[in-house]
Amino acid sequence: MAYNQELLAKTPIIRFKEQNFYSLRDHCLKRGLLFEDETFPAETYSIGLPLLKGRNLSNLTWMRPKDLLKGKSEPHFILEGASRFDIRQGEAGDCWFLAALGSLTQNPQHLQRILADQSFSHQYAGIFRFRFWQCGQWVEVVIDDRLPVLNEEYLFVEPCNKQEFWPCLLEKAYAKFHGSYVNLHYGYLPDALMDLSGGVVTNISPHVSSPDLVMMVKKAAEAGSLMTCGTLAGPMSESTRMANGLVSRHAYTVTGAEQVWYRRSWEYLIRLWNPWGKVEWRGPWSDGSPEWQEIYHQQKSQLYEHKDDGEFWMSCRDFQENFSCLFICNQVPISLDHGNMPHERWSQMTFKNHVIPGNTAEFQRDVQYLFSVPDSMESSNVVVSFNIMPQNLKAKDRMFPLNFEVFKVDSQFQHFRERLPPTFFSKFRMAEKGIVSQTPRNLTECFSLSPGTYVVVVSAGREAAEFSLRIFLKMSDSDRDLGNNLNLRPLKIQATLPEDSSQQSIFYKYSQQGPDIDAAQLQSLLNQEFLKGPPGDTFSLDQCRSIVALMDLKVNGRLDQEEFSRLWIRLAHCQSVFQNTQKNSRVFLSSDLWKAINDTDFLAGVSVSNELLGLMSLRYSDSSGRVTFPSLVCLLMRLEAMTKAFHNLSKDGRGLYLTKMEWMNLVMYN
Repeated sequence: MAYNQELLAKTPIIRFKEQNFYSLRDHCLKRGLLFEDETFPAETYSIGLPLLKGRNLSNLTWMRPKDLLKGKSEPHFILEGASRFDIRQGEAGDCWFLAALGSLTQNPQHLQRILADQSFSHQYAGIFRFRFWQCGQWVEVVIDDRLPVLNEEYLFVEPCNKQEFWPCLLEKAYAKFHGSYVNLHYGYLPDALMDLSGGVVTNISPHVSSPDLVMMVKKAAEAGSLMTCGTLAGPMSESTRMANGLVSRHAYTVTGAEQVWYRRSWEYLIRLWNPWGKVEWRGPWSDGSPEWQEIYHQQKSQLYEHKDDGEFWMSCRDFQENFSCLFICNQVPISLDHGNMPHERWSQMTFKNHVIPGNTAEFQRDVQYLFSVPDSMESSNVVVSFNIMPQNLKAKDRMFPLNFEVFKVDSQFQHFRERLPPTFFSKFRMAEKGIVSQTPRNLTECFSLSPGTYVVVVSAGREAAEFSLRIFLKMSDSDRDLGNNLNLRPLKIQATLPEDSSQQSIFYKYSQQGPDIDAAQLQSLLNQEFLKGPPGDTFSLDQCRSIVALMDLKVNGRLDQEEFSRLWIRLAHCQSVFQNTQKNSRVFLSSDLWKAINDTDFLAGVSVSNELLGLMSLRYSDSSGRVTFPSLVCLLMRLEAMTKAFHNLSKDGRGLYLTKMEWMNLVMYN
């Protein structure tokens, strides 16, 4: 992830319609004027007549936020943080954009890049700016803050907090970016996701197993991915509220997923948000439904909120019956075979070009991009992503305007470095096939390619088109510098998770579908599912009893799903520390303990004396001074637990007084 975020940060910013925000603002401030945007004027054609059909236009006005509030309060750009609950859809059918925006609010770092630092107080001149991704670059769009109002009601996005205007202004900037508000009336979720993030979109079937779907959504959310979904079309062409509370042909934000223990089995839930606000699912697991009364109080308090805010839970079964698509947008592709792993790295090649209609053979010679797939056994290892300049598209266009194919280059042509000759393009040559997701503006295709050299060949359809092309190549394990004889399998997101490849699936397998696991089950789990190494380096039963005691908040000798999740995070971090601390000989020595303790995030602020370090070396290393991975895990986790116990029991931070029973309970269990 860091590689691609750094790449995006260095991308130059282009001025839309060549408007310089700072020059325009400074001009207005010097003259005491409020900015009026001549490139997107306060006129009906900036809205579009289809959205005003049957309306009395004599009552249409454009008003600034200060005027809308009529002096009763001051407007704010953002008030108490930006949230999806600040948004409520208006007359335009732009739920596809607002659902993507709702997901973006869960990633403050990326949202800030779109919104920038703006206010109605500091250097206010009626001018605002927003950024969108277009054809491989960030484009800054400048607007004035006049909003269309009809009969004193907002025509489009209405701020849920009457004083907070970032959603209205952002929607206006996006309308200008597309030419008018009417051009936002129906669109494609992948387009909005890419415009707001510059990422790559993966279309995932909602019809995978419920445990896999929940795991995929949870891990994508932790990775900061944007997630949206859409309902099936109803009998009417327009979006219509159905009896179950859902809206047909409508976009929703996916905001979370969880599993709960319900009637002696696991129930898998998805959480969604509706850009309409206040219109929610009415079926099982909805707000106020009886199912919530039959789960553990702790889980209910963490998950359940009875609010009329457009957000709700529903079961995975109901989700799969009512939703036709699920899109996940990330800065790097999500591999459908192994998922998006925290350690997974991709190399990226980016190109910009334009094509015009002409002789196909000519353009097969001229517009081609060669790349190499390294030695890797992984599937879904190449992603090709096209993005078309919107100005090249017409409103009636429903097809992607480019033609492209991917061919493997055989040995007799591999000495060509930039362009293949016409003799390569035999009519008998077969193109590679992948999984395709496309809209009129964006096309992404995921391939599983064997090692070798390949060429992407691009040609125009009926019209000329300017495009950007990104080729993502998954890096092999050796390139990721993850090689180690002792290795924890990382968490993964994928469309169909094998039973042993996800945290929750592993937990369910060894808990035998129960709500918790004991030390013996944990020992089997760690040694069979996680640990690869010499037989002597496995977790012993005594070590697993110690780990359970350290993580057991309920003091019942077992770990529930939440406690196991906390353990999982620490195991993954201990793995990283273990790998990074080892010498070139790949042996972790007791002399490395000081560095390991200092590099452990959950031990931040913990100091260790030389005397204590020596005692820990005696306790956790063997006669040759070697420390195994299980021993390191027990050391680091015990050091954390004992430090916390001291701070919890000490009244002055310097010492503590315990009764005999308190002391015995502490040392004999924890």
